[in-house]
Amino acid sequence: MAKTAALELKHITKTFGSVVANKDVSLTVNKGEILSILGENGSGKTTLMNMISGIYHPDEGQIFINGEEAVIASPHDAFDYKIGMIHQHFKLVNVFTATENIVLGLEEKGKFDLKAAEKRVRTICEQYGFELDPKKKIYTMAVSEKQTVEIVKVLYRGADILILDEPTAVLTPQETQKLFAVLRRMRDDGKAIIIITHKMHEVLSLSDRVAVLRKGEYIGTVKTAETTEAELTEMMVGQKISLNIERSEPVDPQPRLEVHHINCSNREGVKMLDDVTFTAYSGEILGVAGIAGSGQRELLEAIAGLQRLDDGAILYNNPKTGKSDSLRDKTPIQIHELGVRLSFVPEDRLGMGLVGNMDLIDNMMLRSYRRGKSFFLERNAPKTLAQDIVDRLAVVTPGVTTPVRRLSGGNVQKVLVGREIAASPTVLMAAYPVRGLDINSSYTIYNLLNEQKQKGVAVIFVGEDLDVLIELCDRIMVIGAGRITGIVDARTTTKEEIGLLMTKTTAEGSETP
Repeated sequence: MAKTAALELKHITKTFGSVVANKDVSLTVNKGEILSILGENGSGKTTLMNMISGIYHPDEGQIFINGEEAVIASPHDAFDYKIGMIHQHFKLVNVFTATENIVLGLEEKGKFDLKAAEKRVRTICEQYGFELDPKKKIYTMAVSEKQTVEIVKVLYRGADILILDEPTAVLTPQETQKLFAVLRRMRDDGKAIIIITHKMHEVLSLSDRVAVLRKGEYIGTVKTAETTEAELTEMMVGQKISLNIERSEPVDPQPRLEVHHINCSNREGVKMLDDVTFTAYSGEILGVAGIAGSGQRELLEAIAGLQRLDDGAILYNNPKTGKSDSLRDKTPIQIHELGVRLSFVPEDRLGMGLVGNMDLIDNMMLRSYRRGKSFFLERNAPKTLAQDIVDRLAVVTPGVTTPVRRLSGGNVQKVLVGREIAASPTVLMAAYPVRGLDINSSYTIYNLLNEQKQKGVAVIFVGEDLDVLIELCDRIMVIGAGRITGIVDARTTTKEEIGLLMTKTTAEGSETP
C-alpha cells in the first residue's frame, strides 16, 4: 500500500555566515511511519528540524505539508500546520499541574474550563497508552512523566507531525520500551514521527526508515529492515568504521579510591547522597548508572572537592607515595594535583572548565598556569597538546587559535575530555563524555577510556546508554535517589536488571570486586 507524504523537504539550504549548515537537502516523511534522522555532530540534523518547527527559516528550498507548499516563519506557524517538536530539555512550569502546562499559551474563547481540559488530556492518554495524572504537579514527577506531558501537549494542539530530539536520553530501559509502544500506536494512528537519536540499536528497533545526513548534505534514506548498524555508520561517516569496544580484563586491580558512608545535602537541606559506600580499583572501568538527578553529579563533585559533605570519608590510595590521603581534607586544586581528574560534560559544556572566549591553547593552559614561574606564560607545550587533541579526537575547528565558543557542542566536549585524559590521571571521572556525540566520536572516547584503564588508571564512567555501560565497563554501580542500589558485574548483567535497580531506592545485593 502506497504511503502518503505528510512532510516533504525539497532542496533546503541554510547558511550562517560562511558556515553551510544544510545544503540542498531533500527528504520525505510519510503519514503512519517513524523516520529516524542520523548524522555526526555538525551534520545539520538540529538545524533542519529547527526549520521544520519554525525556529529558523530556510535560505533556499521549499517545505510541503500534505502536498501543499508551506511557509513556516515561526513556531506558531508550525503549530498551525500541526507540527509539534518535543525538545530534549523540557520547557515546563514546575508549580503547575500537567494539564495547566499542556494548555498554557492556548487561546480559549470565554472562561477557561480546566475540568474539560483535564478530561481531554485523559482521553488522549487513554487513546495512546500514556500513564499520566492530569492533576499532578510537575515538580513531583519523574523524568518520564515530564516527557509525557511534553508529548501530550503537542497532541492536545492537534499535531500530526511530531519531532522528538533524543527522547530516550534520560529514560530507563523499561521507560524506553513504554515510550516506544506509545510511538508505535501513534504511528498506527497515522501520525508522522521524526526521531533524532544517536542510539543505533534504538534506530534499528523502532524506526521504519532512516535518513542520513553528512556535513550538512542529504546522503540517502534506507528501510530499517534492509540495513545494518555498520552500513548506517558508513553512510554517516563516509568510510567503514569499527564499532567494537575491546574490553580487556583488569590487570592487578588495586583499591585506588575508597568512599565510605558519605552523605551530602543541597542548600534546601534535601539529601542528595545517602550513605554511599564503594571502591574504585586501578585498571578497571566502574560504570555509574541511574535516572537523571539521582546523585551522579553530586557524587563526582564530592570526590573532586567541589561538593561539601555532611559526613563520611573519601580515601585516595596514592600509587606514588603508597600512602592513603583523605580527600575530604583537600581543596579541589590539591585533589586535582594528586591525579584525581573530573571530566564532567554537563548540558552547559562551557560552564564547567572551559572559557568560551579563549582559544584552545589558552584553555589547555588553564590547568597549568599556577605552575608558571614568570610573568610570561609558556605557550609551546599547551599548543602541542591542543593540536594533539584536535588531531586525535578529530575536533572540527579552523585551528587551535579558534575561540572555543565558535566550536559545536560536540567538539567542545572532545576538547574537555581530551584535556583531562592528557593530564595522565590516576583516577579519571568521566561524566556523560559522549552526551550528544555521534557514534564515531563516541567510540573514539570509549577507546581512550579503555587506554586509560590499561595504563592502570581507575576510571569512573557515568553514562546514559546502558548497552554501552554493559559493553565497556567491568562493574556497574547503580544509583537511585542518592543511594547505591546495587553493584553488578557488567559481563553477566542485563539491561533489565540495571533498569530495575535504577528505580529502587534501597540497597540490594553486595559489592563485588
